[in-house]
Amino acid sequence: MPLIELQHTGYIKKELPNSFVKIGLSLLVIGIALGILSYIFEPARAVYGYLTSFIFLVTIGIGSLFLVALEYVAGAVWSVPFRRIAEFFSSIIPFLIILIIPLFFGMNNLFTWTHPNVVAKDVILQKKEMYLNIPFFIIRSIVILLLWSLFYFLITRNSRKQDFNGEQNLTSRNIKLSAVFILIFAFTISIFSFDWLMSMEPHWYSTIFGVYLFADAVWVSFAVLTLSSVILYQKGYLTNKIKKDHFYSLGTWMFAFTIFWAYIAFSQYMLQWYGNLPEEIIYYTNRWYGPWKAFSLGLVIAHFIVPFLILLPRRSKTNFAILKFAAIWIIVVQFYDAYWLVMPEMINNGFKYNFSLWDFTFPIAAVGLIIFLFGRMVKKYNLFPIGDPKLKRTFEFYL
Repeated sequence: MPLIELQHTGYIKKELPNSFVKIGLSLLVIGIALGILSYIFEPARAVYGYLTSFIFLVTIGIGSLFLVALEYVAGAVWSVPFRRIAEFFSSIIPFLIILIIPLFFGMNNLFTWTHPNVVAKDVILQKKEMYLNIPFFIIRSIVILLLWSLFYFLITRNSRKQDFNGEQNLTSRNIKLSAVFILIFAFTISIFSFDWLMSMEPHWYSTIFGVYLFADAVWVSFAVLTLSSVILYQKGYLTNKIKKDHFYSLGTWMFAFTIFWAYIAFSQYMLQWYGNLPEEIIYYTNRWYGPWKAFSLGLVIAHFIVPFLILLPRRSKTNFAILKFAAIWIIVVQFYDAYWLVMPEMINNGFKYNFSLWDFTFPIAAVGLIIFLFGRMVKKYNLFPIGDPKLKRTFEFYL
């Protein structure tokens, strides 16, 4: 794409160095190779490790698209300079349709309800069989990913087209699309969380488990957006008309969803602890005894207390070094959380759990995929939505 320079934006299109894409591709190849080895040596464990990284990618991909949709529906002005970055990270979504295929072949290791002999002895699973059966499960998963991909293509296509024609009606179309997407997203993220996470312990249930995964997705998506935006701004890839007030808003949202996650996590735990019903507390007892007690306490500290204290002072939200540290911390802790959601179920499904370095093979591939896709998107499209009608107002934004 030719060099673009617009005086009213102060934006100059710059190419990311080729080494950026190569780093992402290298990590992806290394992660895949190590992942294949993990399947060879510990096939059952590898499925759980793969699901952990898949959940990590889902939260970043769908969370980023939610941020894009939220900006359109809310008519937000401050976030316009960062929207295209969120669009690029949401490019993960179509690839999830391919990445989910290995999980379909590992369902027997992940879910006890896939075993007819287990269902035949379990009255509760028999009552849930109309919903928890392999064909319907696969259909639901594919339909959800196709819906997410459809809205990704429609919303991002209009956004990119606007770079060349500046038509305001494209914004109106995306507002309508985003409103529909948010409704569908609220429904589908719950189904997805019930299917791929909650049904690993099919006797347990929580009506707000979907909200828990939603909180994770938005939290980590703001962190990824903040980290990349700060780095790109410091390297001169974003216009210098962006003010610290814009970055303050990013820090505020990370802080807000740190608290929101804690509220949802505590609400779910408190209600089930208070009820003290066997079918409800089993989820937490599995994560409180043995090696998981320290891990669960660590989650509270890492997911809430640390980011809360880091982001609480006002000055931390405008200090680039602190913002980058907080964002990296949140991204790492999101994988920690995904690990906590998935790996304890190994014991319930008859597999021995012990800490293994094989668990960190697929995260290498996941990080590599994110970097590779982002680099490719930057080379192909503008990093800045130069045709957005709210562009002029975004540079007048003050807190």
